Amino acid sequence: MSTNASSVDPLAALGSLPGVADSVDSVRKAVDRVYGHRVIRRRSNEVTSEAALRGARGSAALSGADWALEEVRRRTDFGVEAEARTVGAALRLTAEAGQLLSIWRQSPLRVLARLHLVAAGGAGDDEAVGRPRLAGEAVDEPLIEAPLPGASEVAGRLDGLAELIIVGSSAPALVTAAVVHGELLALRPFGSYNGLVARAAERIVLIGSGLDPKSICPAEVGHAEQGRAAYVAAFEGYRSGTPEGMAAWIAHCGRAVELGVRESTAVCEALQRGAA
Repeated sequence: MSTNASSVDPLAALGSLPGVADSVDSVRKAVDRVYGHRVIRRRSNEVTSEAALRGARGSAALSGADWALEEVRRRTDFGVEAEARTVGAALRLTAEAGQLLSIWRQSPLRVLARLHLVAAGGAGDDEAVGRPRLAGEAVDEPLIEAPLPGASEVAGRLDGLAELIIVGSSAPALVTAAVVHGELLALRPFGSYNGLVARAAERIVLIGSGLDPKSICPAEVGHAEQGRAAYVAAFEGYRSGTPEGMAAWIAHCGRAVELGVRESTAVCEALQRGAA
């Protein structure tokens, strides 16, 4: 999508696409239901912690490290082989996302740089960590095989996306989150971990917008549950830029949030039974 800010609010315009209002309404109702659960009123911190763990597992699965939840829960060493590094990066990003909310609306590019640094494990000896890639630099990104925009296009579109976030929009949180997620997947601005960063940025928007302020609705769970093939297909709709494709991507992201709600509702029920 074009992200050049103007007097027209391009994010709000997406909210009027056919079917998008239904997705937004469905997500809001699902989120309201889980927030009304009695366990959330008494034990929301426990649900938030469990949602973070399950969200990290889901995001890592989409990046090629599809580990069982209990394996993620019990492991402490994430620094050796590739899948372990991916899971470790996802866990660190999920933990970091909530710490960056106050910065996001003022300096989204700074937040994205921080997210990449966190994903890479603070690899200070790699000058490419935490900055958008330069011309000629390679990208290691599993799953997304779409043509890679050049470095100058990446810089321009990142600036446009940042301007939209700073200026603000009347668009529903779901629409903004889906666009941030899709644009980062399309650009793949960093040399690595772009999918993980894109999903963490989506999480930040959903939390910071007030849709999911307690971070108990892990969209990453829903993205993983719908499967890698569906994720790629929906992303291709975003990349096409057509109204139908954009609406399909937003609906896919909405369904991901709803599945995240279902996951956390199950956690609430388990806590209520004393089984979690």
